[in-house]
Amino acid sequence: MKYTKLGNTDLTVSRICMGCMGFGDASKGQHSWTLDEEHSRAIIRQGLELGVNFYDTAIAYQSGTSEQYVGRALRDFAKREDVVVATKFLPRTPQEIDSGVSGQQHIENMIDTSLQNLGMDYVDLYIYHIWDWNTPVWDILDGLNRVVKAGKARYIGISNCYAWQLAKANALAEKEGFAKFVSVQGHYNLIFREEEREMAPYCREEAIAMTPYSALASGRLSRLPGENGTKRAAEDAYAKFKYDATAQQDSVIIERVARLAEKRGVTMTEISLAWLLTKVTSPVVGATKPHHIADAAKAVELELTDGEIAYLEEPYVPHPLAGVMAQNKRENARDKHVWTTGSQKIIENNRKEQGS
Repeated sequence: MKYTKLGNTDLTVSRICMGCMGFGDASKGQHSWTLDEEHSRAIIRQGLELGVNFYDTAIAYQSGTSEQYVGRALRDFAKREDVVVATKFLPRTPQEIDSGVSGQQHIENMIDTSLQNLGMDYVDLYIYHIWDWNTPVWDILDGLNRVVKAGKARYIGISNCYAWQLAKANALAEKEGFAKFVSVQGHYNLIFREEEREMAPYCREEAIAMTPYSALASGRLSRLPGENGTKRAAEDAYAKFKYDATAQQDSVIIERVARLAEKRGVTMTEISLAWLLTKVTSPVVGATKPHHIADAAKAVELELTDGEIAYLEEPYVPHPLAGVMAQNKRENARDKHVWTTGSQKIIENNRKEQGS
């Protein structure tokens, strides 16, 4: 495994970040295909053995059970100081807004619940999961700054935003003396490269780490269509929503990945991630089978030539925004968001479980 600094922080992270959305109680969240705790622990342990020290989860993943699985596994298999743990918080719900819960109080509630789930005193990176059009940016930044000052998070990151939103937020944070966002987690892979327009140049200029999700396009960049079908491939309606509309144009790139993988004697996963590793700090890679994380780790050692990179990139055509970013617009304020269906419920359920 190779390691690097996360942007301009003192956090040393593996070049592969294990994405933990696939871990959690399948009966308690958005996804039906997630792994139970026994299998989640096995994947996490394997990641640690391969040198992966960076783990990304969220309170939204399976109603907080992903955080619980990750926290218990890391406590059992690693020293806290040897791993970098990131989690994310949801926007305020309409019910919280109507009852007068401020952005600052909401963030405090969210971080406290996540720390309880993880069984940790702090997280290394606390990520603003989705741009919240219903809450002033100042309130978000003030709330996050309080989390950092209280020692509950070392640094803050952001996800699913435009470059202008990140620039606006960090300019305000600098003006107010608040903690600034040090990383961005956006939708970026070989068949979805819209982050290259403005986000990637901005991050290079500001030394902000890019840790993109959907690094393998929900498995589409790891196998040819119809090969090695998985439970997720069959049941992940959200991934289909993101990728099915552009499947025909994407197939040209996927076929090139397959041909290059065969030529190099490696897997498609290794080719796809080796390409992405030339662009970003540490891609977030999900794993629900042992070979998933094993192939991801191998990708760190694979170097593509300039000609191979150009061969993979040449067929790309612009894509419409899909998934969470397609909903990032002011007119969607107060609408139900894909991830906001249960933030208050998560907190309430956690309190019941904790007996408080």
